[in-house]
Amino acid sequence: MTDHAGPPTPIGTKVGIIGTGAVGAAATLAAIQRGTCRELVLVDKNADRARGVALDMTYAAPLSPTVDVVQGDYPQLAGAHLVIITAGANERTGGATDRSDPDGRLRLLDANAATYHEIVPRVVAHAPDAVIMVVTDPPDPLADLTRELAGHDRVFSTGTLIDSLRFRVHLARRLGVRSSDVDALVVGEHGTSEVLLWSSATVGGLPVTDLLAERGHDLDAVRGQVENEIRYANINIIDGIGASQYGIGAVTARLAEAVLRDEHAVLPVAAHHTGHGVTLSLISVLGRNGVEQMHDPRMTDDEHAALLRSAQAIRTAAERCRGNSR
Repeated sequence: MTDHAGPPTPIGTKVGIIGTGAVGAAATLAAIQRGTCRELVLVDKNADRARGVALDMTYAAPLSPTVDVVQGDYPQLAGAHLVIITAGANERTGGATDRSDPDGRLRLLDANAATYHEIVPRVVAHAPDAVIMVVTDPPDPLADLTRELAGHDRVFSTGTLIDSLRFRVHLARRLGVRSSDVDALVVGEHGTSEVLLWSSATVGGLPVTDLLAERGHDLDAVRGQVENEIRYANINIIDGIGASQYGIGAVTARLAEAVLRDEHAVLPVAAHHTGHGVTLSLISVLGRNGVEQMHDPRMTDDEHAALLRSAQAIRTAAERCRGNSR
């Protein structure tokens, strides 16, 4: 799984970020620090907030590659190659922090779908050729909605990249290795039905399950602990700081680079998959037009069955979203 950026050099491209709350601000800072683009346009229904974030970030810009950060409105998105949408309620404000609720972040869908009905047509009116990245929870059904509202397929969500990174971190801690040396994927929904692919997780080509067994770990116990930590990571973070923002902010900036540099990077992000009939994360190839290829990873029968259940959970949510919009 490719997840390392190239040199943080300006690439002369305009990016819009809609929503300057915790995630939008974190994504902005990450993009500045990484030199993701040449110009960032921040748009928020609260113009004063967007102006304040832009001003604050501008004062940090001299320490990073050259990036101009400005507050604007939708007309200022003209010419943007990529528009990132982070606006909407998070788990805390949307009442989705109950770990026993099987819907998880899908509970935010109705409220955030209404927000997207306002935002997406305005984005398309002023930046009709832009790729759109959906970050708002729940990102997968919202990406399906965005695709319909935009009338094109240049739409993807951050998907399970953040979950896959969390998977790698938790495995690395138990194995005493660098997380960057762990290769592990999460597919399906970015949510409670996500599927952790234990069967293909490796370190240096060695199966993670074999390495855990060699170190004397109870595999069932480790699996239960890790899956619980990953499925509810957002809530664990929200309990401490009110919003999950820094990890997903860094992920957003990294994905923006893959699009703007036409990297054809292989990453577990989500796009509409014809076979599943819904937006979900598989092994995806991300380039200038968004997700350009999608491939099923190798899975056990149990993992494949879990992926089908995850796809159904997203499909049900997306259908509810379409029904409510009629």
